[in-house]
Amino acid sequence: MAAQSGKDMLLKLDQTGAGSFLTVAGLRTRSLAFNASSVDTTDQESAGRWRELLAGGGIKRASVSGSGIFKDGASDAVIRGLFFGGTIRNWQLIIPDFGSVTGPFQIVALEFSADHAGEVTFELALESAGEMVFAVI
Repeated sequence: MAAQSGKDMLLKLDQTGAGSFLTVAGLRTRSLAFNASSVDTTDQESAGRWRELLAGGGIKRASVSGSGIFKDGASDAVIRGLFFGGTIRNWQLIIPDFGSVTGPFQIVALEFSADHAGEVTFELALESAGEMVFAVI
């Protein structure tokens, strides 16, 4: 696989819950992490006292983070409203030459910062709140 431009990794939000995804504007960085906890089934009869794990056990989760600048008051208001409302919405992350991951997320962190001579920036963190769907694109 050839190198990909970071600007092609997009975070999209279903703003109204109607299934119409809009790109969250102003993001400069984005990341996606998948995690799965393991279930230890080791007992006194485990071969060589090696740890044994339960296949398919444990909890899976996805985390998304991003940072950037707000492009307009409307996008700022939507993100702020979702955070303060504790609202769960469907989000979609497009990863070039990999696919898309879509599912319900909640904004669990929202930070604003500014430099005296620069623009106001924000950082947000999303945690999965249900099943993720992967699609090859």
